[in-house]
Amino acid sequence: MSLRVYAYEKCDTCRKALKFLAAKKIAHEVIAIRAQPPTKAELKAMLAYVDGDLRRLFNTAGQDYRALDMKTRLPKLSTDEALALLASNGNLVKRPFALTKKGGVVGFKEEEWAQHIASA
Repeated sequence: MSLRVYAYEKCDTCRKALKFLAAKKIAHEVIAIRAQPPTKAELKAMLAYVDGDLRRLFNTAGQDYRALDMKTRLPKLSTDEALALLASNGNLVKRPFALTKKGGVVGFKEEEWAQHIASA
């Protein structure tokens, strides 16, 4: 299976993304993002897909982001430090986080998923 979707079961946005995949009959593997965050290698690959914008990988609306004062800390972190932090805390990762062998998307915007996931 070439599509891996990191999601949180209680997240409305994740449920919308999974519903989109089901409607399009796109085979995928769902991984519980809180229990098993994306690996550092997967995060690095996604960073390339979001044009190197590290902030786009973070769940900026999440409680952990606020509790860890990531708004202040993130600009001071190296890319490796930020990716290690994301790989160790699935709550910090923007979700859903979907990777194919050819690309990936974070968050759910139907147009992006139709372009990058449905055509992969």
